[in-house]
Amino acid sequence: MYKVLVVVDMQKDFIDGALGFDGAEKIIPGIAAKIREFEEAGNKIVYTLDTHFENYMDTQEGKNLPVPHCIKGSEGHCLCDELKPLLDGKKAFEKLTFGSIELAEYLKDNAEDISSIEVCGLVSNICVVSNAVIAKAAAPEAEIIVDSKLTASFDPKLHQATMDVLKGLQVTVL
Repeated sequence: MYKVLVVVDMQKDFIDGALGFDGAEKIIPGIAAKIREFEEAGNKIVYTLDTHFENYMDTQEGKNLPVPHCIKGSEGHCLCDELKPLLDGKKAFEKLTFGSIELAEYLKDNAEDISSIEVCGLVSNICVVSNAVIAKAAAPEAEIIVDSKLTASFDPKLHQATMDVLKGLQVTVL
């Protein structure tokens, strides 16, 4: 049995780019420490990349969030500089929307060997919650964990509400 760390969307556009917000950068050192901890223990580390294209504004998401971001090939699509070397060579899931079906398939295919799945990254009330719920569905017997200090939102009230919802979904919130 092993643990899986899922690092969600730690991309430049969510930290200091198109959708960046004050406080996003504060979770980077903790996530870096968590990656090192999982690496040293021989556990699995995967990450997601919010991935859009030039037609973003024509998509369902673009119509509801009309701010082009994480356009593939742009600087904003890249991982933040501090985490890029730590995630180099790890399995990445490019996702077109909040949650990753490919991540779900990966977790489901390995569910019997996974004891816990820890989800961290950005943004707590959008992509982190989406992927935590997907992890719960894909690996129902694994403990799903979200450390509230390793995720953040542009809206602190939504962040707290999201942590409360996750608790209601039997996710361990630290």
